[in-house]
Amino acid sequence: MQPEQIIKLIEAIQAGSVSTEEALEKLKTLPFEEVGNFARLDNHRALRCGFPEVVFGVGKTNEQICAIVERLLLRDSAVLVTRVTPEMARSVQMVHPRLVYNPDGRVLTWQPTAKSGVGHVLVLTGGTADIPVAEEAAVTAEMMGAAVERIFDVGVAGLHRLLRYLERLQSAHVIVACAGMEGALPSVVAGLVNVPVIAVPTSVGYGASFQGVAALLAMLNSCANGVSVVNIDNGFGAGYQAALINRQWQMDEPCSS
Repeated sequence: MQPEQIIKLIEAIQAGSVSTEEALEKLKTLPFEEVGNFARLDNHRALRCGFPEVVFGVGKTNEQICAIVERLLLRDSAVLVTRVTPEMARSVQMVHPRLVYNPDGRVLTWQPTAKSGVGHVLVLTGGTADIPVAEEAAVTAEMMGAAVERIFDVGVAGLHRLLRYLERLQSAHVIVACAGMEGALPSVVAGLVNVPVIAVPTSVGYGASFQGVAALLAMLNSCANGVSVVNIDNGFGAGYQAALINRQWQMDEPCSS
């Protein structure tokens, strides 16, 4: 149940249009409910954290994902399923055709109401091969209400490509920089801006990149200030963090009179 739904329920009880028994029926599955014998859906997540529980697709069967999504849809909750293969997406969409599949980000999504994004989250990649991780971050931030801009393939091997967008870098509220290989992009970006830079190491690169470990260590050892680092290929975590930071900007901005 979303916070706004709880508020409406309380108002309905006060107005007498919903009885105590009806309200209890609506609330009885809080704070969580069992889905089969394989999942316990956290229905208070949106109330506590500002966004519903997200479904990690890896390791789950199509049937398990369908069952979890069904419970989310029954509660009129936003749906975000990450790391979904095209085959899995087709299977789930046959049961839940409302869901939209983003093949680049490998995510299934649904929003109960269309929302205009606010703020400015900027998602960058060092190369084209980093796009799947970056797109996962971008879609996650969009699902959480952020306005997201994407600029791909601006790695340090051709630094002039990045510098062309300097004005847009410096206008962002928060930047997500995804890179494999030696992972230098976040350090360069952080040296150009005065906002948080979330570094995402990707598992892109030749043998000595160690499937993203080299980029991870480089980002952790960044000499630039303002860089935070998430796990290898963790676009979801980066997008979530970026959206939270973006919200703080919105809270801090003065209201127009």
